[in-house]
Amino acid sequence: MLKRRTNVEIIALGFAIVILVGTFLLLLPVSSDHTDFLDALFTATSATCVTGLVVYDTATHWTLFGQIVILLLIQIGGLGFITIGVFLATYLKKKISLRQRGLIEESVNSLKLAGGVKLVKHIIKGTFLFEGIGAIILSL
Repeated sequence: MLKRRTNVEIIALGFAIVILVGTFLLLLPVSSDHTDFLDALFTATSATCVTGLVVYDTATHWTLFGQIVILLLIQIGGLGFITIGVFLATYLKKKISLRQRGLIEESVNSLKLAGGVKLVKHIIKGTFLFEGIGAIILSL
């Protein structure tokens, strides 16, 4: 019988899954000419944990697809997959259960259960606002 996972275990398992999926996407031939498993794993882990460490120069080694995968891993790692999941669920008008609210509280280090969904919406909107402003400034 499956043991009920704690919030911390779910968050850790989720990050491990994101890293593994990112690793396998970076191993695809469409991501680069050739990358071995450990380098792809290191790159995916570094991107998801937002450390910025790289084995290869991102601009020259990775194709556009590989760069997009790395960018998505950075976004998922920075915002947290729970935050992104809750945002998508609320966008799709899904109800957020009490257990999911506990995950939100744990993942964003909130001190209270109430207002977690609203906080997630503010985090997403603020992130895209500031990233959008930064993109406009850099494009000039």
